[in-house]
Amino acid sequence: MVSVRSVVDRVGPTLLHALYLPEPSPAVADVVIAEPGSPAPPSAGDLVLAVAVADVAGATELIRASAANEAAAVLFKPPLAAKPSVRRAAQRAGIGLIRVHAATSWAQLVWLLRTVLDAIADESDTLENGGDPAASDLFRLADAVASVVDAPVTIEDTNSRVLAYSARQDITDPARVATIMGRRIPDDVLARFRSRGVFRELSRGRQTIFVPGQQDGTLPRLIVPIRMGGELLGSMWAVVPGPVPDERAAAFADTAPVVALHLLRRRAHADVQRRASAELLRALLRGDVSPRKAVAELDLTDEPHHVVAIETPGGETIDGEGLRLALLERISQGIGRRPVAAEDGGLLYAVVPDNNGPGGWPQMRAALGEVPAVRNTGGLRAAAGGAYDLAELPRSRAEAEETLGLLRAGLLPGRVASFDEVWTALALHRVATAASLARVTELGPLATIRASDAANATDYIATLYEWLRHPGDPRAAAQALRIHPNTLRYRVRKLLDLVPLDLDDPDTRLALLTQLVALRWS
Repeated sequence: MVSVRSVVDRVGPTLLHALYLPEPSPAVADVVIAEPGSPAPPSAGDLVLAVAVADVAGATELIRASAANEAAAVLFKPPLAAKPSVRRAAQRAGIGLIRVHAATSWAQLVWLLRTVLDAIADESDTLENGGDPAASDLFRLADAVASVVDAPVTIEDTNSRVLAYSARQDITDPARVATIMGRRIPDDVLARFRSRGVFRELSRGRQTIFVPGQQDGTLPRLIVPIRMGGELLGSMWAVVPGPVPDERAAAFADTAPVVALHLLRRRAHADVQRRASAELLRALLRGDVSPRKAVAELDLTDEPHHVVAIETPGGETIDGEGLRLALLERISQGIGRRPVAAEDGGLLYAVVPDNNGPGGWPQMRAALGEVPAVRNTGGLRAAAGGAYDLAELPRSRAEAEETLGLLRAGLLPGRVASFDEVWTALALHRVATAASLARVTELGPLATIRASDAANATDYIATLYEWLRHPGDPRAAAQALRIHPNTLRYRVRKLLDLVPLDLDDPDTRLALLTQLVALRWS
């Protein structure tokens, strides 16, 4: 149900002004034209347009007849709308009285009012069916706006992408045709408008912006920003033959709140869909939903996939969330499509197929490598788990998180890694974790060696680790420590003076290496 008040508010004060509305505001069902001699009386809920009513007597009779049939409101143009006797008649009858701007075309007003009513009806229907409540009527709204300004119109977002356009685009210019074909303003045209300060004026909140024609044949434009609550949501661009009369320009500007509501509904619906998809993906990564449902609702293919865990600076803060959203857009540009992704616990999880095609892990890995935060800073890391069927994605997620943990700890080189490629580091880490839980580092002389390093600034632990890692190859061990081989041999002798160790015994070497792996890799 839509009330008279909401219709007046959506159309805007330049075209409509409520002189009297009973409380509660009546519900609107349709728009009808009351012409002299018309045999059909208005019906309940009608907005009655007083076309060609010539005098006060005719106006008061129309009000009486409309109220008797429970119409919602009667719409008059000046001077009849301002007559005290007409207002008193409306108040006595308990019917709404709306003033229409004198320069408004009745035909344009019918179109605009029915567009508003249809939009609300479509919104209710599509919400019930799970559809997009804004997409279905944005093009019709563009047609209605075009009728108000009497020029072909595009509705664009803040990135100059075309969301909808009206009819009559054939009477425009090549720049507009290219805009329609590419669904955004071409870069060269965009640069020309930017050089004229158009986008600076849009950001400043000007009500209308007129751009004269250009030498290359581009026709003049009348531009209206679309705002709601101080936020710039987009803009409307009309191709006009020349300067537009002030009243028509004001009427064009007055349609912006109606369009803003549609864009907000469009955004809200997209947010709802995105949240639902994200929750479904999180459930899939936990193993709480069937793969069949994920294939149907997340646009996933029935083939092995990787889970990619991406860490950005900021964690679970608002800044961190913004960085993850910006990163997702950057990755989408790099791979040509938006990956199935969701945030959880301060990380961004993406599910990508195990193939070399568009959106596959190799392409995403390359796109991640091109992100400046990966190349130039230490704040962003990404790790991919193994490739599995959708039912086993929780396993891939666990592997991605484990690999990411090694990147975070500095145990792996670089900022991007794949679980399958770093198995040696993972094996050492798992062994070290198990050994630490078993408290193996508390056995034998290791505590004495560590105490000496702490007290005397020696480096016996690292020396022993590299000596055991490179058995029989002191040059390689010395190179790993960045010291001379003779310095290595001297350190080993001093170490054996400190603690009696039989480094020729294989079990001793193996036990010591297990302890040292636990220290370094846990």
